[in-house]
Formats: sequence, C-alpha cells, structure tokens
Amino acid sequence: MKILMVDDNVSITNMLSKFLKMKGHDVTVSNNSKNGLNMILQQKFDVVLLDLAMPEFSGADVVDALVQNGKIKDQKVILFTASSGSDADIDNLIKKGVHSCIKKPVGLNELLLALEGRN
Repeated sequence: MKILMVDDNVSITNMLSKFLKMKGHDVTVSNNSKNGLNMILQQKFDVVLLDLAMPEFSGADVVDALVQNGKIKDQKVILFTASSGSDADIDNLIKKGVHSCIKKPVGLNELLLALEGRN
C-alpha cells in the first residue's frame, strides 16, 4: 500500500513510517502541510494519513484545498489526530470527502486495521 503521512510531529512520523515499512508498505512522509498538499495533488496514494492540528496550514485547510481542486474523491484521506476538534468538525470533514478519523494515541495493530479498511 502506498501511504502518505502528513504530520508536523517528526517523532510520530519517524516511528510510524518505520513500522509501516516493516509491514511492507511504501511510506512517504511530509512534516509540512503545504508540501503534503502538493504531494497529494501531484501523486496518487492508496491512503493519506492527515493530522488536523498543524501550524499555519491545518489538516482542515488541506481538505478544503482538495475539495476546491476537485481532488478529495481521488484520495482516501484518513484524519489522524490528537486534536481536540469537535465531533461536529470531524463529521463536517467527512461530509466533504474524508474517509474516516483515527484518534491518537492509537495502537499499531489498530492503525494497520484502519489503513487496510478492516476497522
């Protein structure tokens, strides 16, 4: 599975990308949301793990840009966040085309099940 992780927390992306690569996945990381958006617009990923709470340009901003570009349906975007965003905010993002939301912290096996669509 080709996975893009967009999260400003380098410790999280380093650990999870190593784990997912050990499980046989092709993982690309962006610790900058604007860079991550550009990657999403230019490439096709099986799954995009997107953090909501990032400085300057949030995960919600990335989703809005994908909606505006007509690209939200082209990518399976899973929110991956410890953000205190309300359930209504998350529901709104799902209505815009986000696949689902995983709350941090998450067990590694739970993450794998969610990525593979078995949760």
